[in-house]
Amino acid sequence: MSVSGKTRASEKFAELSERIKKAEQRVAAAQSQAKAEVERSASEARASAQAHADKLRESADTHQDHVSDSWNDMQKSWSKHMAKMRTDLHDTKTTFDATVAVNDAEDAEGDALAAIDFAYGAIEEAEASALDAISAWKSADELVAKQ
Repeated sequence: MSVSGKTRASEKFAELSERIKKAEQRVAAAQSQAKAEVERSASEARASAQAHADKLRESADTHQDHVSDSWNDMQKSWSKHMAKMRTDLHDTKTTFDATVAVNDAEDAEGDALAAIDFAYGAIEEAEASALDAISAWKSADELVAKQ
C-alpha cells in the first residue's frame, strides 16, 4: 500500500467520527428518556461494544505479524477491565439503599468520564500512529521509486 490513495487510517478516523456523533446523540437523548429506555440503550451499547471487542480480538489474531504485542496486551487488559465494570454495575443494580445507590451512580459516572478521557487519549495516540504510518509509507515509496 502506498500513501497515494486514501489510507485505511483515514477511513477508520471517518468511521470513528461518525460513531462518536452517534454516541453523543444517544447520551444527550438519554437525559430525557425513561429509565427503561435508557437501560435498553445501555444494553444495546454494551452489546455493540462487545461485538466490536470480539471483532478487534479476531482482527488482532489475524494480523498478529503487523500489530505490536503491546496493543494486544492493551486490548486484553481493556476487555478484562470492562468485564469487571459490567459485573460491578450488575451488582449495584440489586441495591435498595438510597445512599449506596447514589454512591454507585457517582462511581458509574466517574467510570464513564474516565472511559471518555481514555478514549480521547487513545484518539490522539491513533492520530500520531496514523501519521507515523503515512510517513513510513512515504519513505517506502521513495525507496521503491529509487530502485
